[in-house]
Amino acid sequence: MSNWFITGISSGLGRALAETLLARGDRVFGTVRAIERVADLRAHYPDRLHLATLDLRATEAVRAVVDDAFAVLGSIDAVVNNAGYGLFGAAESLTLEQIKDQLATNLLAPIEVARAALPHLRQQGSGRLIAISSYGGQATHGGASLYHASKWGLEGFFDALAQEVAPFGIGVTIVEPGAARTGFRAAASAALGVDLDAYRQTPIGQLRDILKDPARTPGGDPQRMATAIIESASDETAPLRLVLGSDAQSILDRALSARLEQVRAQVETASRTDAVAA
Repeated sequence: MSNWFITGISSGLGRALAETLLARGDRVFGTVRAIERVADLRAHYPDRLHLATLDLRATEAVRAVVDDAFAVLGSIDAVVNNAGYGLFGAAESLTLEQIKDQLATNLLAPIEVARAALPHLRQQGSGRLIAISSYGGQATHGGASLYHASKWGLEGFFDALAQEVAPFGIGVTIVEPGAARTGFRAAASAALGVDLDAYRQTPIGQLRDILKDPARTPGGDPQRMATAIIESASDETAPLRLVLGSDAQSILDRALSARLEQVRAQVETASRTDAVAA
C-alpha cells in the first residue's frame, strides 16, 4: 500500500488517479474546491480517502494543507500537482484577474506544494514529486499564451528542482499529456478571453472554434494516463518527462526538432559576441 497526495481530484485526470489508487488499496489525500463533488468516493473509501478543501489561487493556504497531509498519512510516496486549467484567447483580451488566477493555479500553487513537501520528503529520504504539465509546456499554439506561460514556467521549475533534490533520494516527473477525454476543453471554452473582431480570422479564431466544437473528441484516455503515471512513480528509471498520447509525442517531436534546428543554425554567429581574449 502506498500513500499519495493529489491536488484537484474531483474531475479529470486527478479523479482518474484517485479512483485507480483507491481501487487497488492505496491511500489518497486529495484536495478539492467542493467536497460534495467527491461524496461518492468518500462514501466508498471512508478509511483510505482523506480530503481537504483548497482553492489553489489562495497560495498562502497551501503549506498548511500539505503539512496536514503528511501528519495524517505519516509518509507520502508521491506528491502530485494535478489541479489546473486552460485560459485561452488573445493576450490583450484577457483581464489582469484572469491572468493572475491562471498563474496562481497552474504555477505558483505547484511551486508552493513542492516547497512545502520537500522538508518531509527529505526527512523520509524518498518520494516523488509529480507535476502534470502538457505538451503545451514545450510547444505552443497562438491563443494560449498565458496557459503556455504557466506550463513553461512549471516545467522550468521542476526540471531544475529535479537536480536539486536527487541527492536526497527524491525523484521528479513532469507529465506531458496530449488532449484527453476530460472536461478540460469544455471548461476552457467557458472561460475564454473577450472575442475581439481583429482576431477572428487568425489562429486564435480557429482555436475558439475547436474548443467549442463538440464533434472534436480528444484521443487520450484519462484512465490509461492515470495508470501510466502510477506505474512510473515507482520506476527508478522513469524519464524526467513522461509523454502521454500519440498527439503529444508528434507535436513535441516537431516543436523540439524545430527549436534545435534554429539553435544549431547559429553555431557560428553566436560566438561573435564572446569577449576577445587579451
